Amino acid sequence: MTRALGARFADRWITGESRRAQFMTAEGHHQALLPDLVVQPESVSEVQALMSAASAARVPVVPVGVGTSLEGNAGAVAGAVSVDLSGMDRVVEVAPEDLLCVVEPGVTRERLNEELRATGLFFPIDPGANATLGGMISTRASGTNAVRYGTMRENVLGLKVVLPDGSLIRTGTRARKSAAGYDLTHLFTGSEGTLGLVVEATVRLHGIPETVLAGSWPFETLEGAVETVIATIQSGVPVARMELLDPVAIRACNAYAGLDLPELPTLFVELHGSPAGVNEQRNLLAELGEAFSGGDLIMSADADEQRRLWRARHAALPAARAMVPGAVTWSTDICVPISKLAQAIANARDAIDAAGLVAPILGHVGDGNYHVFFVLRRDDPEAWTRAKLVNEGLIDFALSVGGTCTGEHGVGVGKREALVREHGEGAVALMRRLKTAIDPGQLMNPGKVFL
Repeated sequence: MTRALGARFADRWITGESRRAQFMTAEGHHQALLPDLVVQPESVSEVQALMSAASAARVPVVPVGVGTSLEGNAGAVAGAVSVDLSGMDRVVEVAPEDLLCVVEPGVTRERLNEELRATGLFFPIDPGANATLGGMISTRASGTNAVRYGTMRENVLGLKVVLPDGSLIRTGTRARKSAAGYDLTHLFTGSEGTLGLVVEATVRLHGIPETVLAGSWPFETLEGAVETVIATIQSGVPVARMELLDPVAIRACNAYAGLDLPELPTLFVELHGSPAGVNEQRNLLAELGEAFSGGDLIMSADADEQRRLWRARHAALPAARAMVPGAVTWSTDICVPISKLAQAIANARDAIDAAGLVAPILGHVGDGNYHVFFVLRRDDPEAWTRAKLVNEGLIDFALSVGGTCTGEHGVGVGKREALVREHGEGAVALMRRLKTAIDPGQLMNPGKVFL
C-alpha cells in the first residue's frame, strides 16, 4: 500500500509524528489517538485509488474534516489511515433556478454561503462550528436553523460515494422527490463514515429572507421559557431560530463574549420573512410569552447586532470551558418530543445541580433538541463519574418519552450502548448486517456507532 500511494500523493502523504498529531484534535472529550498515516486526496480518482489500496491491504480508513465532531466520530483508531478530505473543497456547481448546488466534502458552510451571497440564496444548516459539508452529512447535522429549514437529512438531495472497495456510486437525483428504489442517499447521510466516503453532494438552497429580526428574550423561570417555545411551535409561528440558554450559559457567554444580558433563562430568537410578516410574528411571540412571565422581547434588524448575538451563542462551548481553569467540556445532546421538552430540561437542571456539577444547558429547543455542557477537570475522576450518571439519566428520560439519545451529534464512540437501548438488539443487528454487506472487511471507521 505504501509503495502504491506514496508516489501518487507525494507531499499529501503525512508520516511525520508532529504533523500526524495535528489530526488528533477534536471538540469532544474522548481520548485522542495518533493516526498511523494521514492522506490528503484532492480528487475522486485519488479517493478511489486510496480505498482500493486500503481494501487490498486490509487497512482501516477513518474520514476526517475539520475535527468538530463531539462524540469521537472522526477519531483515529489503531493502525488506521486518516483521510483528510478538506482539500476537496470545490463548489462544483450552483443552480439558482433549481435552488441547489453541488459541492465537494471539504467545503465549509461559511465559505459556501460566502460564495452564494450574490445569488440571493443560502445554505441554512448551521451547527455552530464552521464544519465541512462532508462532516455535516456524516453525522446528519442540524443546528440553530433546523426548526424552520430542517436538518441535513432534509437538505441533501444526492451523493457521490466511494465504497470500501474503491468503486464509485451515485445516489439520489436533482429532483425534489423520488419513489425509485431504496433511499440510499439517506442511508449514507448520518452513517458517520462507516459505509463509504462521500466525495460530492447535491444540497438544497433557500432564498435569503427579505427581512431578518433577531434578539434576546429573558424569562423569570426556565419552565416559562420552555413553555413559550412549546406554545410557539404548537401555534405554528414560523420562527427561523429559537435557542435556549439557561442562567449558567448566559453567565458564561457574558464573560466570554462581552455581553451584559441578565442572568436569567433566555431565548435567542430569529424571524425571517417580509417586513410585515416578521412584525406579525414578533407580536404573536410577545403575546405567547406574556402568559409565561416573559420579559421584554428586544429584537433588531441591524446585521451587526445580529452577528454579535449569534457569535456569542456559537461560542457557548469555549465559553463554558472557560468557566473552570484547566477544564475540558463534555457536550451531550438529547432530543425529545416537543410536549416533553419542559420536563426534560427541568429534570436535567435538577440532576446537574444535585450532582454538584458545572454544566450550562442550551440548545435548539425549537425542535426539541437541547445540550448539556459538562465542564470538568481531567484530574477529577469522581466528577466525571457523576457526569456520566447524569448523562445516562438524560438518555433514560428521553427514551422513556419517545425521544432519542442524540439529535445531531451522532453516536460515534460515546453513545454506542445508548443506540442499542434506543433501537433494540434486533434493529441494531439489521444495521450491522447492512454495514457488513457494504463493508465486509469492516474497514470503514471501525469502532464507531457499534459496540
